[in-house]
Amino acid sequence: TGVIRTALHNMDREAREHYSVVIQAKDMAGQVGGLSGSTTVNITLTDVNDNPPRFPQKHYQLYVPESAQVGSAVGKIKANDADTGSNADMKYTIINGDGSGVFSISTDKETREGILSLKKPLNYEKKKSYTLNIEGANTHLDFRFSHLGPFKDVTMLKVIVGDVDEPPLFTMPSYVMEVYENAKIGTPVGTVTAHDPDAANSLVRYFIDHNTEEDRYFTIDASTGTIKTAKIFDREETPWYNITVAASEIDNPGLVSHVPVGVRILDVNDNPPELARDYDVVVCENTKPGQVIQTITATDKDNSANGARFHFSLDEGLSLNPNFTLRNNEDNTASILTRRRRYSRTTQDVYYLPVLISDGGVPPLSSSSTLTIRVCACERDGRVRTCHAEAFLSSAGLSTGALIAILLCVVILLAIVVLFITLRRSKKEPLIISEEDVRENVVTYDDEGGGEEDTEAFDITALRNPSAAEELKYRRDVRPEVKPLSRHHPSSSLDSIDVQEFIKQRLAEADLDPSVPPYDSLQTYAYEGHRSEAGSISSLDSATTHSDQDYNYLGDWGPEFKKLAELYGEIESERTT
Repeated sequence: TGVIRTALHNMDREAREHYSVVIQAKDMAGQVGGLSGSTTVNITLTDVNDNPPRFPQKHYQLYVPESAQVGSAVGKIKANDADTGSNADMKYTIINGDGSGVFSISTDKETREGILSLKKPLNYEKKKSYTLNIEGANTHLDFRFSHLGPFKDVTMLKVIVGDVDEPPLFTMPSYVMEVYENAKIGTPVGTVTAHDPDAANSLVRYFIDHNTEEDRYFTIDASTGTIKTAKIFDREETPWYNITVAASEIDNPGLVSHVPVGVRILDVNDNPPELARDYDVVVCENTKPGQVIQTITATDKDNSANGARFHFSLDEGLSLNPNFTLRNNEDNTASILTRRRRYSRTTQDVYYLPVLISDGGVPPLSSSSTLTIRVCACERDGRVRTCHAEAFLSSAGLSTGALIAILLCVVILLAIVVLFITLRRSKKEPLIISEEDVRENVVTYDDEGGGEEDTEAFDITALRNPSAAEELKYRRDVRPEVKPLSRHHPSSSLDSIDVQEFIKQRLAEADLDPSVPPYDSLQTYAYEGHRSEAGSISSLDSATTHSDQDYNYLGDWGPEFKKLAELYGEIESERTT
């Protein structure tokens, strides 16, 4: 069958792993003349866990500085195992020694090394060395080869702690201090203490890290570490402050350590009690004596030690109140009670009740508050129906229907006033309002007309020479209600009439004409008359000619020429200057 069997006892893979065997096969049972063939068979021995782990040395020494951080790896150790694969897996443990509580060891599965880590901080000044007994053992055992064991090994590791110049060390990891509110500036709060842990024992300097605004509320003595207040504190505003104190060696200022300090502000009874809220107290008209109408409570900004107990009373300095009384309930509340049977809104609708509140602090403080009590009409079940509104109506003797009628009249009156103002604003205002204008009213027309060919838009005969007009037209800006009076004059008289007489006639006609408005209006006539001794009074050519004529006589012509006299008087004064 060609079965290959071992020829040696206890073959060792660690001594030789690979073998090559040449196999020859012959026919004719190996007789002469038979044919044969050969082949090579490669044989590899598989590994079994028959070799325990072994440390190369029985004693090891490791240097670790005291500044090493907790949790960091400080060293490695490895035991050798001739086996391979899982048969070489092992686990490292610290079995005894004075450093078992300071160091820990773990196994790196890739390199099969033991990683030594720091569990607690080192201090050279307290302990300079540690001794560890480390064991390395296989994790996968083959009990067929247990007689070759034990499959573990032990070595001793001595750890030497190195001295390092360390920063100052505070006596406590944190500090909590207390100070009373309203304490004077410079009041001591507490003291922090730090020392140099090294053998040199250098002097320590203290200071506060001013990283926040709260750090500026305190000062510290650089030599003693005493913390003092730098402001007056109010517990009701801020009850707690957190600061950070730093310490450094005078010989080596670069080495700094920090510690948190909490400052609690203690309470002082400096706030009097007051009502918890603004109470709206209502008493019904049909109330009975001794009925509780309101329960009040108080509040105090101070803490419970100085303000938890309140006492309520009426002001003893006032006379006995015949309407209401107060009962202290001894549970930080008080009840307001009535003292008589009925209350009338028509007689008095509001009452004022002064209440005195004191606390149980040392020294006790008190304050006075005034309750406003309104008299209202209520239903039988005590629900408030109305207060001031109905009381006002009842005192005035007005019913609901009368009130509605009054309101309706007021609305109608307001509507009439608004309509009147609207109509007044809709009237057109004069375009020119001047104190120097001789005209009291100017009639304007908002139509431009159709040009020279349009003879229907406006009748300009009133502006023509009176001799050219057969009949003067009445005004078109007001619709006449009465037929205008006839104003015919013979043409012969118009040719010979004087200007002043002509104007007087026109003025008399305007005054007697019932079709014109009841106010004066300016009527312009492009007619100067004939044979005027004064000559033309037109100012059209006055801008281009310089005349030496004196116009002072215009002031003697009467009020009709007052404006003209003032105008030519100004022109004459300008020429003179």
